Amino acid sequence: MSDEPSAARVAFYGDDFTGSVDALLQFARRGWTVRLFVGVPDRDVLVDAAAEVDVVGIAGIARSLGGEALDDEVRPALEALAALEPGILQYKACSTADSSPEIGNLGRVIELGRQITGARVVPLLFAQPDFGRYTVFGHHFAAEAGHIYRLDRQPTMSHHPATPMTESELAVHLARQTELGIGAIPFTAYSSAEALGDLLVSQGSAAVVLDALDDEHVALVGRAVARLPAPVFAIGSGGLSLGLARAFDAEPVALPTSTPTPGPVLVVSGSRSAQTRRQADAAARAGWHVRPLPVPADDSSLDAVVELLRAGTSVALTSDDADLPVVGALAEIAAASAAFVDAAVRVAGAQRVIVAGGDTSSRVTRLLGVESLSIAANPWGNVVLLRAHAPGSPLDGVELLLKGGQVGVDTLFTDVAALGHDRLREGGRPGR
Repeated sequence: MSDEPSAARVAFYGDDFTGSVDALLQFARRGWTVRLFVGVPDRDVLVDAAAEVDVVGIAGIARSLGGEALDDEVRPALEALAALEPGILQYKACSTADSSPEIGNLGRVIELGRQITGARVVPLLFAQPDFGRYTVFGHHFAAEAGHIYRLDRQPTMSHHPATPMTESELAVHLARQTELGIGAIPFTAYSSAEALGDLLVSQGSAAVVLDALDDEHVALVGRAVARLPAPVFAIGSGGLSLGLARAFDAEPVALPTSTPTPGPVLVVSGSRSAQTRRQADAAARAGWHVRPLPVPADDSSLDAVVELLRAGTSVALTSDDADLPVVGALAEIAAASAAFVDAAVRVAGAQRVIVAGGDTSSRVTRLLGVESLSIAANPWGNVVLLRAHAPGSPLDGVELLLKGGQVGVDTLFTDVAALGHDRLREGGRPGR
């Protein structure tokens, strides 16, 4: 095993759009150029992009799919990226590892990745310490509202409507999704990147869960993965993306923290997270118009939202208080959300939109016909304003914040609406 990481580029597939944006951010923070596509583009487009940038990503929707639909989504994307011959191919999964044999099956993803890139060990790193996600002796922990919970006791994930997490030991959780062997290496066995790489190879498991308690563990894992013989197929959170970016000794760069985009903001939310509800309630107290998302979108509701935006009032449309089933309404929520976003941009001229909910964000962005995404600003933390690229469409150039359910402080919606105003340019992280 060589002492230096491969100089080849990285490619990644994100199983939802919010996760894909997180990977985009982690690479960009280390000065890597990234092109993030919405779905699998034509081969020539992908090859041209790979020749121009350091990292090519494809934002997908696999986290909300199961059975043949998951295979039909993931296999073409991984095959297209593998054809670029990157040294490392990452499957960007959620930092809470939410999956099941029926939905977002990560065990099946391990199988597909090994079929496409070769029957080598698949490193697994779900920890992302800067985001409150930790793996310790193979057990996963996640923060919520300032507290750290074991994954199977975390208030949101233990009651997730689609994939409730009932097991914190990740090797056990993933073993329920595949017949392949899943191993684990604890942080107490970490002595050097090269030694960890040797342990990964010598374990004999098809995939291996890796611990991380802090950024140094993340960096060491990144270096270990980068030293494995190419091609490497790995699964992990934005923590893995950051570790890989750091493995190549790129210096951190400062990303823009704001844009001067004026006007009111539209929020459409498919999230049932308590944190998203707190954000909506904070927006209502600040004078926003907050109401349940009409599903399906009807003409009178569309007209009403357009008029509010034209009058300078920001609007939040929420699904947790709408008359909808807890499970099974994702497609309908996404379709209604996309209709409101389209009207807000095309008719009301809105230039900044927030879509809450990882699965909702994925589907809405596809429905809107966005081709690719780039970073417009990283105002604070892991919050990213994206610029939509949709040539020939009113959506081209619009700023999108694709927000996971648990992401952001209570005042996130109003903070994002204020971005670009003088009080933020003068130094401040809002909402604190």
